[in-house]
Parts: sequence; C-alpha cells; structure tokens
Amino acid sequence: MAKKIKQYDEGELIKMFGLTRLAGNTATPLMQELTSARTELNAAEQYLFDDITENLLSQIVGWNEEMLKMNLIAFVLRLGHLKETLHYKTYYESILEATVDGYFLKVKADMMIAAGILERPETPYFYFQEYKKQKDPKGDVTAQLLEACLIAREKNQNGKPLYGCTVNGKYWEFLIIEARTYCISKSYDCTDKEDLLQIIAMLRKFKEILDTRLLIN
Repeated sequence: MAKKIKQYDEGELIKMFGLTRLAGNTATPLMQELTSARTELNAAEQYLFDDITENLLSQIVGWNEEMLKMNLIAFVLRLGHLKETLHYKTYYESILEATVDGYFLKVKADMMIAAGILERPETPYFYFQEYKKQKDPKGDVTAQLLEACLIAREKNQNGKPLYGCTVNGKYWEFLIIEARTYCISKSYDCTDKEDLLQIIAMLRKFKEILDTRLLIN
C-alpha cells in the first residue's frame, strides 16, 4: 500500500520536529555571513543584469511560474555562478522522500544542488523553491523548503548546515537550517536593482561556502 502523503504547514513542522525558527539577517552567524556578502559585476554580467531588469517591475506581475523561471530565475542563477562542477550538479523537479523521526516526508524540489551520479542526486546542499503567487494553492512554500531540508539532513547524516531559497512573486528569502534551528533572512525584492545584486552576491557566497566547507568530509 502506498504511503499517504500529507502537506504540512510550517507550524506543524515546528511542532513535529521540535524546531526553533529565527528570522533576520543577523539572527545566526551563518545567516550573517551569507547576507553580508557583496559582489561586483563585470561588463558582460552587467549587460545581462541590465537586460533582465529592464521593465521587470511591470512584467513580473503577468508571469506564470514557467515564465518566471525562463525570464528571470535562470539568469539570476547564472549570475550567481551556480553552475555544475565535477563535484555537484543541478537537479530540477526531483522527488525527495524519507522517514524523519517517525514521520514520512515527501516533497518535490523545484531545483537543488547536490552531489550525484547522472540523474540520481545523493547528497543535497541547496534547495530552491519558487512560486509566482504570494499565496499558492500548491501549499506553503517555506514549509516545502523546510521539508526538503529535513529529508536531506536525514539522508546526508553529516551534521552540516543546509541552505535554501524561496521565491514568492518578486520576493526572495534565504533559509539556513542547523540541527533543530532554522533561520530565514529578510525578504529581498528582485525588482529593486540593489536587492537583486544582493541576491546574486548571496548566491555567489553560497557557492564559495559549498566549495570550501560543505564538500569537505
């Protein structure tokens, strides 16, 4: 018999797993490290940045989920230097499942960075969950990201923090979970050029953290 899948909200997950929720860019040292990152764009990157931000404020309100991915998110990830290496790959629309503390969890990750073999992810490091609307019938996007992180922690069994990001319309938030505590950054408005450059800086900082700390056994 197939296991029954339940979509949990954030509050349910806090209660089920004894989690502590913190918010703010300075709430934990790891979040402060991530959100204090700064970066500059070279000429080619600046051209791409200007291209994707032109009329973004007026356009984004009419985009569905696929348009948001193709017209903005894909380019932001490229500017964030989140490209594949010999050590990890980018996976899309992956189904993740595990039993955590006696609860069966199953969720679809819109995008994740993980070590893996061909199409099979094995050790996840970063999750990206996105929806166009602020409130979406598919469920609580923060809860889905949190579920993905809990599943990854169960699979990885290495005690290392996990990173992620949610997109609700034009608003981006970053999440870091360490043990039973997770922290959510302030919201960044991607239609504001300063905020979008900061999003890119944080993605680049995560890439540095992944290469220098998370990959080391």
